[in-house]
Amino acid sequence: MKKSLKKTILLVWLLVGMNGRGIGIINQLQAQQVAQLQSPDNSIVLNVFLSASGELQYRIQRSGVNIIQPSALGVMMKGHDFTHGMKLVMTSKPERITDSYQTKNAKKSSILYQANQLVLSLANEENEKMDIIFRLSNDGAAFRYRFPWIKNNETIVKEHSSFTFDKGTRAWLQPMSEAKTGFEHCHPSYEEHYLQDISVGTVSPLKSGWVYPALFRTNDTWVLISEAALDGTYCGTRLINDSASSVYSIGFADPREVFTGGGYLPVNNKPWLTPWRIITIGSLKTIAESTLGTDLAPAAVLKDVSFVKPGKASWSWINSKDDNITFNEQKKYIDYACDMHWQYCLIDADWDTKIGYDKIAELSAYAKQKNVGLLLWYNSAGDWNTIRYHPKDVLLTTEGRQKEFSRLQALGIKGIKIDFFGGDGQSMIQYYIDILSDAAKYELLVNFHGATLPRGWQKTYPHLMTAEAIYGMEMVTFDQRAADKQANHCAMLPFTRNAFDPMDFTPMNLTGLTSSNCIRKTTPAFELALSVLFLSGIQHYAQSPEGMEQVPDDVKAFLRKLPDNWDDVRFLEGYPGKYAVIARRSGKRWYLAGINGDKNGKKLNVDLSSFKKSRATLFTDSTRGELFSKTVLNATLQKKLDLTLNAGSGFVMVLE
Repeated sequence: MKKSLKKTILLVWLLVGMNGRGIGIINQLQAQQVAQLQSPDNSIVLNVFLSASGELQYRIQRSGVNIIQPSALGVMMKGHDFTHGMKLVMTSKPERITDSYQTKNAKKSSILYQANQLVLSLANEENEKMDIIFRLSNDGAAFRYRFPWIKNNETIVKEHSSFTFDKGTRAWLQPMSEAKTGFEHCHPSYEEHYLQDISVGTVSPLKSGWVYPALFRTNDTWVLISEAALDGTYCGTRLINDSASSVYSIGFADPREVFTGGGYLPVNNKPWLTPWRIITIGSLKTIAESTLGTDLAPAAVLKDVSFVKPGKASWSWINSKDDNITFNEQKKYIDYACDMHWQYCLIDADWDTKIGYDKIAELSAYAKQKNVGLLLWYNSAGDWNTIRYHPKDVLLTTEGRQKEFSRLQALGIKGIKIDFFGGDGQSMIQYYIDILSDAAKYELLVNFHGATLPRGWQKTYPHLMTAEAIYGMEMVTFDQRAADKQANHCAMLPFTRNAFDPMDFTPMNLTGLTSSNCIRKTTPAFELALSVLFLSGIQHYAQSPEGMEQVPDDVKAFLRKLPDNWDDVRFLEGYPGKYAVIARRSGKRWYLAGINGDKNGKKLNVDLSSFKKSRATLFTDSTRGELFSKTVLNATLQKKLDLTLNAGSGFVMVLE
């Protein structure tokens, strides 16, 4: 074949075959590679290109295959353009980054992060400097921008960072809800079901983009996109796209998602580091075991973390709702927590009038005698919604928080649950940070509800025990459609929402919904498995004390001894939305949990030999009309275990 014909065929293939993005491809052909970085094991390669017109792009390959196609870099500030006309000033030498840290609120208690780092220094047409910091670890990539010259207020109006996929890529994404919609105008709060196995380019049905973490499968490689190191100078971001391409770009918060009188765009008056853009890359095992979401978060700011104690909590509201926030009901739930050896009891909305501060003091003293700590609910307040639940308006200012938190500390209260936030604008993100900072001074644990994704905050602020940011069990009590979808929804979460950040799903309804007309479609063993499968610094269980009386003693014993945090994790098998089987270690014991979210039965073959344990205790659904079936196995003799999970069923196994 003649060379000219070969060139013509190659050009046509580039223009048409690669996503149909002709203009982008032509620019790529004209661009010059200015940097390359490899992961420590050389499996992931990053290339950075600069076009003749000064536009930046990056590309990521895994094992020589494009995972992220050429994608845009840069930001636009008010009065400063860092998207084109850029000139390369300096490229650093690759540097090995090593960080080790301890946590009680993650997949692992001791984490080692290793990555190779490269910094590109560039200047725009005004000769203002922008650095881009790239990192590659064996499980993914990350990048962020640095502006060292800022002294006065500067505002970023658009971030041009994007993630371009091959058009054959599939996606598992949760739509971002529109600001000021939903119950009492409380959205967005990351509470939608996931669209699963959809084509890239599918437009969000709610027209507001997609939330993090966002899951993709391209060329048999899985990709999970999120962000970390979000501070009060930036807004929380999301992914936005249109149906014309497979490009997902960084989108900013809605202008309505703000603290009263505050702004929504990123703003800073000193040298600026933007949040990390995180791209986890590998197999589903990589996704389920990765800790990139906390690896890239700043180190803990607390010197004394002795008051930070993970645990489990009883919670009346999920069962008996608003009318039973009473002294006697809460006392019953304190007794329940004590009996189950759970560390906390959460008292929900309107406690300030239905019980009152004086009687709360009495309950707190009673709970202390039972070795149970009280957690109290608050309305985040402000004018961002019309919700009337209270206490409200007491946390809006530094002075108000200090007064209230001091009072709670004197009462012996251990933590607070703050609800109904108003989105991801910069000023609202600053509000979250202010609450965390002030709560730490009074040694109060924090649970954000009706809230944004934590994005690794639990590493920086270890007293952030959990956050909702999920369509959780409480929605199953309101809507039969949510109950119908629960099994499938739960099988999504280890690969998405709960991949990095603690999640207040409020799981484990073993015996049925006591205050609802909805019929639970999952089995008791499925619900029991969630106690191991889902991660939360404080796990609020959706089980009533009356229902727990029906639970066999051996299952109660399991729940009394269930660890409060984990030392290690192993992904055994699964698929987003269909099923998940994960093992977690505490000390010398391994806890295996599996759920089937599919409509069909699932056969499993669990390898017991790799755990090197002698005894296995298995809990499954009973076939004899009881809640559970218990089987004790000799794991030394029985190397593998065949299990069949019916639709909406699950199992738990303890190996020791």
